[in-house]
Amino acid sequence: MPAPISARSVGGTPAPAGASYAPALTLLASLFFMWGFITVINNTLLPHLRSVFDLNYTQTTLIESVWFIAYFVASIPSAKLIERIGYQKSLVIGLLVMAAGALGMVLAASLPSYGVTLLMLFVIASGITLLQVAANPYVAVIGPSETASSRLNLVQAMNSAGTMLAPLFGAYLILGRSKGGTSQAGTVLTQAERLADAQSVILPYVLVAVVLVVLAVVIARFPLPAMGSATSRVAKEERKKHSLWNHRNLVFGVPAIFIYLIAEIGVANLFVNFVSQPDIANVTNELAGRYLTFLWGGMMIGRFVGSVVMQKVDAAKVLAFFSIGAFIVMLGATFLHGPAAMWSLILVGLFHSIMFPTIFTLGIKGLGPLTEEGSGLLIMAIAGGALVVVQGWLADKYGLQWSFLLTAACELYILFYALWGSKVTNPIADTPADPDVFA
Repeated sequence: MPAPISARSVGGTPAPAGASYAPALTLLASLFFMWGFITVINNTLLPHLRSVFDLNYTQTTLIESVWFIAYFVASIPSAKLIERIGYQKSLVIGLLVMAAGALGMVLAASLPSYGVTLLMLFVIASGITLLQVAANPYVAVIGPSETASSRLNLVQAMNSAGTMLAPLFGAYLILGRSKGGTSQAGTVLTQAERLADAQSVILPYVLVAVVLVVLAVVIARFPLPAMGSATSRVAKEERKKHSLWNHRNLVFGVPAIFIYLIAEIGVANLFVNFVSQPDIANVTNELAGRYLTFLWGGMMIGRFVGSVVMQKVDAAKVLAFFSIGAFIVMLGATFLHGPAAMWSLILVGLFHSIMFPTIFTLGIKGLGPLTEEGSGLLIMAIAGGALVVVQGWLADKYGLQWSFLLTAACELYILFYALWGSKVTNPIADTPADPDVFA
């Protein structure tokens, strides 16, 4: 965590002299952990639902598409909610919405119902969207702009810690307790076995709901600095003088986030099915789910390393290096076989690690009073994960392994963004903060 930053007034309430935002950032790190954890439970949930509902790859990836459509639908309402009721109350609402969705998964498992499952995952993702819209720009602007990428990578490492532990949780409590999860790929389940497997998700989601409610209570009682309306008021007139479309780093950054999410989610969602194939690792879905931990573990390590490296090396250069590495290992996952293909796919987690937080901070660099609007567009671009259904279609039509050429193509756009698209044009100086407003 960066050195303590002297607190200014936030939301119109004078901050005590010598106050620091470090406790608030520490608490926010727990939110990054939880939404990473819940998002990646999907990666073990998908192969589970594939066997329960007898889905093809297109139907399986449609589940994740619904998840990311929520980012597109809920981003603007989330921003307006934050402006209306404040940062802290919005975080609490986001956590409670996620908890409601988690409990709704219990209903979906009890029926069982593919449609209700899609609806409840949309609800959970909408709650996460509310957290994302608030937390990412908060972390990016709370310290010096030149170390924003380093700071966001560091906090996002907690997100990766959640993504690393979630596969173990899911493999043990979902795949490990189901017939489909402990059988070899291709095993056909009876109707009774499918019903029993569907109900194996009840305990995990009850536990998740309890944790989310507890965290909501903690957030509600924590003296967290408000953020939202004050930031909007400080530069309202100044914003009218500028256009977002004059900033190349944002214009190309929005599709960079969109395309990166296609790559990250496609790899994560199809990992278990890929590794369990006879010509790759030939293991059960449960064991393949445990290998998924290595992919997310690499992402966590990469973010910690990236946060240190970017203290001294330009963030765009680091992004270029990582995108080249990701392209190479995705070619390995496409054209190699056996353990070599599996480990190539695992290594992409390391190279994907710094991409989202680095693209995000490069995208809002130099926006000054337009930072909030730019952040909103970048969060909306997370909806790119919904297009993972395209990779599902490619896997059905041409084969799962060949579908990873789509991921390799995505890495090339990230390289383009790092080398040229991220260059700042028409930078705007930050609006000076007055004693009663956070800048």
